[in-house]
Amino acid sequence: MRLSVLDLVPVRTDQTTSDAVAASVQLAQTADRLGFERYWVAEHHNMAAVAATSPPVLIGILASATDRIRVGSGGVMLPNHAPLAVAEQFALLEAAYPGRVDLGIGRAPGSDPVTSWALRGAAGRDDTDVENFPQYLDDVAALMDGRGVRVPIPQREYVLKATPVAASTARLWLLGSSMYSAQLAAAKGLPYVFAHHFSGHGTEEALAHYRANFRPSDLADRPTTFLTVNASVAATEAEAHAQALPNLQNMARLRTGQPLTALDLVETALATDLPPQQQAMVDAGSARSVVGDPAGAAAQVRELAERFDVDEVMLHPVGSARLGTDPRTSPARDETLELLAKELL
Repeated sequence: MRLSVLDLVPVRTDQTTSDAVAASVQLAQTADRLGFERYWVAEHHNMAAVAATSPPVLIGILASATDRIRVGSGGVMLPNHAPLAVAEQFALLEAAYPGRVDLGIGRAPGSDPVTSWALRGAAGRDDTDVENFPQYLDDVAALMDGRGVRVPIPQREYVLKATPVAASTARLWLLGSSMYSAQLAAAKGLPYVFAHHFSGHGTEEALAHYRANFRPSDLADRPTTFLTVNASVAATEAEAHAQALPNLQNMARLRTGQPLTALDLVETALATDLPPQQQAMVDAGSARSVVGDPAGAAAQVRELAERFDVDEVMLHPVGSARLGTDPRTSPARDETLELLAKELL
């Protein structure tokens, strides 16, 4: 089995942004040392609990701090950005770290409507950017290719490239949490990742449709997929649940329209009483996550891989920290990777 990591660069109540980034650099080095396949960072904006606002910047930081692990985006939210800008960023990353860069692309904004408007800027980009998503996806792939894109203009053709001389290209993946993304990935012959960690619903149907309807392309000659899952692993099952609790409570608040604050420490979360609706969401979130001691958690990962017929699982380590933890570290997240690697790699 291959294991990978998804990182939102969480910000705890005891951390600054600098602390959170330092902790993620250490986590990426742990994953690199242990033999994990890839390390992806997400794109979210204007959220107190998340420092992953700019995947290309973070990928450059993480790639420079590691040796062999693939680094990438999980993902770049394409409606927020001009296709040429994304293509240029990832062509440059691939030039600096050839053979190690993944470009995972998503259709959601990763933010609230006001922040999305601010990201799109004075050019006036709007919701039609979501409608144009399939074309933008094609544009990014073509722009990163060494041949570039031929743009017809009066009296001549203009060749547009993301980089002057591309020797290799970042691996393109389509991300999603709905049937739409599965249909699009199959039609375009793209590698595909279902965000099981986010919704936990529709995974089987989406992956089955993708495999059944896949059309080979230059980007993938056969269906290529894995899934993501939230994970918290500790020496005991009780401690794993305690470390996961702050994240679960934050997700319950988010889904019920409450302000998303920085991630609580474990002691604060254990002392918090949630309303029944939010507590039900915490319980449901825990049930669809990998939470437990090493042997139990490894069995859960194997069961997921068998159930969804994948040979790679991307872990989103969600453990918070206890009082007195060095803010520039995330020992619970490191421990999740260490313990699962001993069981599965």
